Amino acid sequence: MFKKILIANRGEIACRVIATARKMGIKTVAVYSEADKDARHVELADEAVLLGPAPSRESYLVADKIIAACKATGAEALHPGYGFLSENEDFARRCEAEGIAFIGPKHYSIAAMGDKIASKKLANEAKVSTIPGWNDAIESPERAVEIARDIGYPVMIKASAGGGGKGLRVAFNDKEAFDGFASCRNEARNSFGDDRVFIEKFVEQPRHIEIQVLGDSHGNVVYLHERECSIQRRHQKVIEEAPSPFISDATRKAMGEQAVALAKAVKYQSAGTVEFVVGKNQDFYFLEMNTRLQVEHPVTECITGLDLVEQMIRVAAGEKLGFTQDQIPRQGWAIECRINAEDPFRNFLPSTGRLVKYQPPAADLVQGSETLQGAAYEAGRFGGVRVDTGVYEGGEIPMFYDSMIAKLIVHGRDRDDAIAKMRAALNSFVIRGISSNIPFQAALLAHPKFVTGDFNTGFIAEHYAQGFKAEDVPHDDPLFLVALAAFVRRKARERAAGISGQLPGHGVAHADTLVVVQLGADGQNLYHDVQLGDFDAAHGTMNVTVGGRVYAIRSATKLGEILMSGSVNGQPFSAQVERGSAKRPLAIRVAHNGTAIEALVLQPRAADLHKLMPYKAPPDTSKMLLSPMPGLLVQVPVAVGQKVQAGERLAVIEAMKMENILVATQDCVVKEIRATVGESLSVDQQIIIFE
Repeated sequence: MFKKILIANRGEIACRVIATARKMGIKTVAVYSEADKDARHVELADEAVLLGPAPSRESYLVADKIIAACKATGAEALHPGYGFLSENEDFARRCEAEGIAFIGPKHYSIAAMGDKIASKKLANEAKVSTIPGWNDAIESPERAVEIARDIGYPVMIKASAGGGGKGLRVAFNDKEAFDGFASCRNEARNSFGDDRVFIEKFVEQPRHIEIQVLGDSHGNVVYLHERECSIQRRHQKVIEEAPSPFISDATRKAMGEQAVALAKAVKYQSAGTVEFVVGKNQDFYFLEMNTRLQVEHPVTECITGLDLVEQMIRVAAGEKLGFTQDQIPRQGWAIECRINAEDPFRNFLPSTGRLVKYQPPAADLVQGSETLQGAAYEAGRFGGVRVDTGVYEGGEIPMFYDSMIAKLIVHGRDRDDAIAKMRAALNSFVIRGISSNIPFQAALLAHPKFVTGDFNTGFIAEHYAQGFKAEDVPHDDPLFLVALAAFVRRKARERAAGISGQLPGHGVAHADTLVVVQLGADGQNLYHDVQLGDFDAAHGTMNVTVGGRVYAIRSATKLGEILMSGSVNGQPFSAQVERGSAKRPLAIRVAHNGTAIEALVLQPRAADLHKLMPYKAPPDTSKMLLSPMPGLLVQVPVAVGQKVQAGERLAVIEAMKMENILVATQDCVVKEIRATVGESLSVDQQIIIFE
């Protein structure tokens, strides 16, 4: 077994690999860029080596520097994680040539599966079900139309070297096939330097289901069941689960056997994933093979009890798999939510900055531990919560890399139990300083179609076509948030009333009748009459009556703590409550199940006066171009005095590996440019003023 390994990655996955290595008694070496000098994976590793400046192309993507780090530290093996160089065949070959064990597949397996056209041909040879289509590069749009007609519409036009949602078009007729081919080829050429394009049948109501495979150097290959990955936004996975709520045992077995056949055909060693698209009648077709560890591998670990990183290390060290196909369990249900630094209410724009507050939910399940064993399953309980993260409170979310903050994983007895656990865990996940997609995740988990398992890859595009808004997170009992605001206010008054030395006749008094003013946009407030019962300070209990309903609230949470836990009418809850904001310093903000309100708790007379207060509209920003996110201003292709037409490019902002182009929404004239190229912008910072 290896004594020391280097992790050629960063963030959450680097921390994940370190956890398993530590369990196995293996020392670890981290690599990092200048932007990651204080990162969590650097602190956790036994050693750390600086690679270079923040941009990936000058640090994490420089193979020579990583190889040199291995030699300098004496690392015998290298784990590439995912992304960066994990699926680079040249890098894998280089490691082998340098005598460094690559904890992943052999370079020839990566090469065979890295090309979509070549991999499809191999799949056909291995008798793996493939989508009807044309597997050779297509030379012209006219020929693309002919092929599309032969296959039958709808068809999907795909770039051979595509990935990340780029180089994809769906065509339902000849014109769309003609235009789609041309634009797809141009996009592929510009993004990947490879303009080869092929066409295949488009599967209607498709689901994205993948099979986890594991092979060793002795010819043994097994499949570790499937993962449902159909909840996607712009071809990026948002929620993953195992098993799938859709496929049958027969389909699962058939897909697994075909995935194993393909892995054997390319002499696959290590963990890998064979992706399939599954139609509404459970007809399935091979998509591609990811020759690396997947982001969503924890859900497989939960239902099988296997540590996939450990298995990868053991395979790379030459060991045989310690189990056969019929010995792989499938217990319970696991769900993973990707918690990203992005603002769902601003079209999911990246959010960077310092984690002023970072408090993940309490975890029962730990990285690197067999999840079907241990304390999480004692006393009749099943499953629990797991958090895979690469950040910590006070740390920075830099603009140079992907937006992932953490992966939140739960394991339950069944799907309903897992969903309930995940909703509770999201309620307990405290993040401040930056925006996160937690409200969006909460909305997805509460959606009736998701709850029943009735969805496909078009789910988010169908139900959130106009973007995501606060009203897209309906609370099943919105008056509970009102009652909680009143409870917190009463608790604060109780503390204030106990302060000694108050002037006689001027001490803090309690009122049993209050009004909770739920502050709305554009001054559209809601006024709720609230009746308070006796407050038991010793036990933190009180009855709150609002809207004819009684809420018996019990909570021992101290004032000032954001995460509030307790029970309401005997049922446990976790919510986030905090006093004051920059715009509303006297308001109480309550968040639960993805829904948040800001409220003032007033005496009836004060509420009557509040109704008479005029609404102060926000300033007019229609003649300004504001930065929608924090990021680097890389281009301002306009000049003062220039006439700009609607749709014309105004500025380009770069953040988290994404280029965001800001365009004019109407014809206008540039009056003033207030930001300079190369400047780091904050949210809502002025870039351009128009006449």
